[in-house]
Amino acid sequence: MLVRYSVINDKNPREIVLLRGSGCKWKRCAFCDYHTDFSEDENANFELNSKELSKVTGIYNHLEVINSGSFCDLDEKTLNLIEKVCQEKNIKTIHFECHWIHRKLIPAFKARFSKIGVTVKIKSGIETFDRDFREKVLIKGIGESDPAIISELFDECCLLFGIKGQTLESMRNDIEIGLKYFERICINLMVENTTDIRPDNEVLQIFMKELYPLYINNPRVDILTENTDFGVG
Repeated sequence: MLVRYSVINDKNPREIVLLRGSGCKWKRCAFCDYHTDFSEDENANFELNSKELSKVTGIYNHLEVINSGSFCDLDEKTLNLIEKVCQEKNIKTIHFECHWIHRKLIPAFKARFSKIGVTVKIKSGIETFDRDFREKVLIKGIGESDPAIISELFDECCLLFGIKGQTLESMRNDIEIGLKYFERICINLMVENTTDIRPDNEVLQIFMKELYPLYINNPRVDILTENTDFGVG
């Protein structure tokens, strides 16, 4: 059974909810099976989402909403409820996910929450700034190469390490580019799942030995050695 609510107490303290939407519209990332957490039944989604959002206390005035896709995959009743929760629990900053293909929806979405005094931060799974690896191996669907352009509408990015073909140099480069162009980065280490992409132990060991000690205490860097490290999933 999925855990869908948690509190992150250390870096960037916040509450986090794993909601359910109509499903990722890309669904082609070679490494990802998160998109299986979806339903086309809006009423069922709203019932589930309402239950999880009722757990939000506002302890840090800071909330992260993830839904195995993009914010636009959430039904309108859920979005209205999120706005209501933000007002009732005095949430000042809220984070959402968004795939590159939906980037043009971001300005209006931020403006929607700005009207009620809430700042929206948008996170996107970039995974790597090596475009060839990102598109030919990971199949991310991000045609842009320039990180400055990628970051124009996104505030935070996720990076994915631990896959054959990645090196110490490539991972360090991704981290430094991420820190240069984004407010925060979240490093996810590849774990076994139902896809054909498998974690490479040698690459993981390189990361843990050479890079983990350098960035684990950086307040702008989250490192998830397991995909449930935020307490949800």
